[in-house]
Amino acid sequence: MASRAIDDFCAESDARAWFTAAELAELALPGLPADKRAINRRAQEERWSIRCGGDDAPLVRPRAGRGGGVEFHVSLLPGAARLELARRGLTGERPAPEPVDADIGGWRWYEAQSDAVHAEAERRLGVIGEADLLEESGMTRTSAIADVAARAGVSTPTLWSWLKLLDGVAPHDRLPALAPRRRGGGRAAEIDPALWLIFKSDYLRGAQPTLTSCYERTADIAAARGLSLPSEKTMRRRLEAEVDPRIIMLRREGSEAVRRSIPAQRRTVDHLFALECVNVDGHKFDVRVTPPGGGDPVRPMLVGIQDVRSSKIVAWRVGEVESAVQTRLAFADLFRNFGIPKEAVLDNGRAFASKWITGGMLNRNRFKVKQEEPTGLLTGLGIKVHWTIPYRGQSKPIERAWRDFCDRISRSPEAEGAYTGNNTVNKPHNYGQRAMKWEDFLALVEREVARHNARLGRRGRDYRGRSFDQVFAESYAAAPIGKATAEHLRMALLAAEQVRVDRQTGEIKLFGNRYWAEDCGLLHGKLVTVRFDPDSLHSEVHLYDGSTFLLTAPVIADTGFMDVEGAKATAKRLADYKKRVRAGLEAEGLLAAEELAALQAQAIAPTLPEPGAVRPVRHRGQTAAASKPRPTPRPRHDTDSDQAIDRMARGLKHLRVVD
Repeated sequence: MASRAIDDFCAESDARAWFTAAELAELALPGLPADKRAINRRAQEERWSIRCGGDDAPLVRPRAGRGGGVEFHVSLLPGAARLELARRGLTGERPAPEPVDADIGGWRWYEAQSDAVHAEAERRLGVIGEADLLEESGMTRTSAIADVAARAGVSTPTLWSWLKLLDGVAPHDRLPALAPRRRGGGRAAEIDPALWLIFKSDYLRGAQPTLTSCYERTADIAAARGLSLPSEKTMRRRLEAEVDPRIIMLRREGSEAVRRSIPAQRRTVDHLFALECVNVDGHKFDVRVTPPGGGDPVRPMLVGIQDVRSSKIVAWRVGEVESAVQTRLAFADLFRNFGIPKEAVLDNGRAFASKWITGGMLNRNRFKVKQEEPTGLLTGLGIKVHWTIPYRGQSKPIERAWRDFCDRISRSPEAEGAYTGNNTVNKPHNYGQRAMKWEDFLALVEREVARHNARLGRRGRDYRGRSFDQVFAESYAAAPIGKATAEHLRMALLAAEQVRVDRQTGEIKLFGNRYWAEDCGLLHGKLVTVRFDPDSLHSEVHLYDGSTFLLTAPVIADTGFMDVEGAKATAKRLADYKKRVRAGLEAEGLLAAEELAALQAQAIAPTLPEPGAVRPVRHRGQTAAASKPRPTPRPRHDTDSDQAIDRMARGLKHLRVVD
């Protein structure tokens, strides 16, 4: 009967938009059950009978004709069923497809769910698979569902509801369809904005308080204000949902934790050759050692220089503290044994950013940079410096060697009883039992550094089981190395300070000592560069004007108050100085004062200049008239020429010479 109804429907000239349950079951459309009763049950559950269209017309109408029943409008059907009807040409016009989520089959949603949701979906799929197997073996579907439900510990209606979720679902999309889609019940709990801000501010602190303690403090404030506060779990869920976890990390753990949360830079050294770039850093040993001069035990400090290409420790010095002197001597060893590198990687610690090492470099970010300061060791030799961040092992590969030294040196049998532990918490049980001698410790360090460089079986980079020594030697043999001259070694072994020569005495004052030579009299008040040996301040110093050598000045030793020999030495120094100055004065060949006076007496007297123009000056007023001489009478002439001459003569009497 249903088949005849479909044939009648397809035979009509105009396709219709209304279908009965039997017609839909016969068509077997995707997204709909292929059973008339199931379609009617779905229509009842989804309440198709009360749904209306855009014009408020009902979408379910009584079926006209024999047998009665109802018809459903095509707009009630799922989008997939409507598209299939349009593809078959059974509807009058192609319906507008419903918005289709890019998440086909629900797999994107499924992957974002928790492990508990995944486990439940897999359990349900397994139970339904057992029911399908029983049904294929000949058991009725109802019996199979009842048997599997009893063994799986679920009710039969629950298992039927799971099967309902699979209506119209492809077999490969069953897992997301069976996944439980639990939703929160009701509206979200309301939290007073002020209480929420207090709770967040309390939790997002560097002290990292527990969420429970923050909730309890916020609850006390809420009770004092007469406000309600949701449960602790609700506050936790809202915090996780609204606050970016990166913000929580920044506030509670600091910027360093945020930095570690992203991938670090990975650098290669394949383009470098031996001694092209070195890495300099200091390491404090966890060993108690008696210093050379005696006294309380100290933890020695090692300044090491590592070749970046091969990771070999090419130079090192040990001292009581990390200082520029150690760094300077380590570089002197490097220059003497291997050569001068092109670049150096170091942090801006006091031992490396000192003006003795990097003076003249404007970006060392340590001490006050002055334009007139002396040129440092690395700056003077043209070694390019790359500054790193202190305590950042990722930027200094030598930190890996320090980890080896902690085990091979600080925990060696020779240091037993002198080992201090790497912090105050990890002190060994025999802490402070003994202290190593300085000479024994230096011998231990020298042995282990050599063993560190020669150890075979190195992995990573291009080591291929070779040692650092072998990798360095291979590259060093073919690398362009800058060899150190005697001048380079002297520059490395001598420190430099900028000192102003005393304006009065010409002496140079340095670290409480005084230095002077006769030629210092030419440098009174001038700013000079003093190069000296820090290990021998009681010897001479060398004075430079920039890079130009000036002179060498010995030390002036202090003497006792009643020391006669010291007084004689001072008097002799003064006499020699005066004698030399007098000799220089005689060499000038100056003139005596009497000779100068005679020369001045013979000088030609100055001449007066001639006036360039003469102007008349006339007296005016009574004083001028009284002082004016009266003219002597002259005989009158009748001719006009005589009168003209007489007027000219009178006029000439009033003329005077002016300059």
